[in-house]
Amino acid sequence: MISLIVSKFLLDHSAKVGKLGGDQDRENYQPMKSNMKLNPVLCFLLFFSAAVSSQPQELDRVAVIVDQGVVLESEIQELVQSVKRNAIASGQDLPSDQAVRTQATERLILTSLQMQMAERMGIQVSDPQLEQTIASIAESEGATVEQLRASLAAEGVSYDSYREEVRRELITGEVRRANVRRRVYITPQEVESLVRLMQQQGLQQAEYRLGHILIGFPPEPTEEDIDSARDRANKVLELLNNGSDFAKIAIASSSGAKALEGGDMGWMNINAMPTLFAEAVQDKKKGELIGPIRSGAGFHILKVSDLKGMEQVEVEEVNSRHILIKPTVILSEERAQQMLEEFREQILAGEADFAELAKEHSADPGSALKGGELGWSDPSAYVPAFKEALEKLEKDQISQPFRSSHGWHIVQLLDRRVGDVTDKVQQEKASRLLFNRKFAEETDNWLREMRDSAYIEVLE
Repeated sequence: MISLIVSKFLLDHSAKVGKLGGDQDRENYQPMKSNMKLNPVLCFLLFFSAAVSSQPQELDRVAVIVDQGVVLESEIQELVQSVKRNAIASGQDLPSDQAVRTQATERLILTSLQMQMAERMGIQVSDPQLEQTIASIAESEGATVEQLRASLAAEGVSYDSYREEVRRELITGEVRRANVRRRVYITPQEVESLVRLMQQQGLQQAEYRLGHILIGFPPEPTEEDIDSARDRANKVLELLNNGSDFAKIAIASSSGAKALEGGDMGWMNINAMPTLFAEAVQDKKKGELIGPIRSGAGFHILKVSDLKGMEQVEVEEVNSRHILIKPTVILSEERAQQMLEEFREQILAGEADFAELAKEHSADPGSALKGGELGWSDPSAYVPAFKEALEKLEKDQISQPFRSSHGWHIVQLLDRRVGDVTDKVQQEKASRLLFNRKFAEETDNWLREMRDSAYIEVLE
C-alpha cells in the first residue's frame, strides 16, 4: 500500500514539474540546481516505504520435516488452540503450553505419516462421501449442517478447516484399517474361550471408563532406559496419589494415543480392553489407581474413572438385501445414482427382479451371487449410512439410492426379528471384542514402528 502511494506521488509530482512539452517548454525549461530541496512529504514516504520493505514478516513456516511431507507452524498452533478451547469448555486444567505443543506436534507427525501413506495407497474421500459424513455427525448431535456450521463459527472454527479435518480422519481411519487389519489374527479357540467367559459372567458385564498414562521407552530399551522410565512412572503415580489432576499429567507426560484427551479411553467392556488392562482392573473400584504395569511399550498407569453394569437388552436383527454400485473413473457418481434409481423404478413396476439385478450389477461379491441377500445381522454391524437407511424402512420397502463409504446402494428390508442373544450372536460379539482389542494393540504398535522408521526433523 505504501509503495502504491509513493508511486502515485512520484507520478503526480513528475506530471507537474518534470513533463517536457513542445519547443516553448524546452526553451523555458531550467535545469534543477544541485542544492534544490526535496519535498519533505516525499522524503518521508520514500524512507517509510524502504523501512517497511526491508522488514519481511513471517506468514507461516515449516515446523517439522516428516519424510516427504511437513508440519506447518500454523497447524500446530491450530491444534493447540483446539485443545485449549476443549479444555475451557470442559473445565479442564492444562499443563504448560510447551507440554501441550509437544503432544500436538507428535499427533500431527503421525497424521502426516498416515496421510503420506494414504497418498501412496491411492486412498481418497470424495466430496459427496465427506458431506454425507458431516450430515451424519450433525444428525447424531440433533442438529442440521447449518446449525453445525453456526456452532463452529461461534467457537471461532472455520467450516472449511473442520471439513478438511473430517476428511483427514476418514482417510487416516481407512489407512489404519488397511494396514492393521492384516496384523490381527483370531483363532476359533480364542472365540470359544471368550464366549464361555461371557456366559459365565452373564449379561451383567461390567464396563469401565479408564484413564491411561503411558511412560514409554525406546523400541529396544537398555536397562538404563527401563530404570529411568520406571522411576518416572513411580513419580507420576506419587503425584496422582497426592491429589494431582490425572488429565493434566496425562497431557504433560503420557506417550499414549489418548494423551491429548487427558488419557480418557472412554467406556470399554472388560473383554474389549487390552489383556494387560483387563487383568489389572478386575475387582477394582471407582477412583482406584493401578500400576505401574510394564509392557513392551513402557509403564502404564490406569485410573478407574467410572464403572457401570451392562443392562440386559434384546437383540433386534434385520434381514436385508442390497445392490451396490461403485463409482469409478469411467462411472461417475451421478451415473451410479441414476442407475439405482432406474433399477428401483423397474422393480417397483414389476419390470425387473431385485435378485436378478443384484446378481448382474451389484459390486458386492459376498452378496451378489445370493441375489444381494445379506442374511440376519445386527444393524450396528453395518456402516452408519447403511444402518440408518435400514432403520427408516418398513418390511419389503426399498430405499432410495444412498451413498456410503463403499459406494451407492439401494436396500430392501426383508424382515426384522427380536429375540434373546443366540449362540451365533455371542460368537459374533466375542469376535468383535477380540478384534477391537487386538486392533487397538496392533494400531499402537504399527504407529510406533512407522514413527521409528520415518525421517523426522523438528526445526527450531
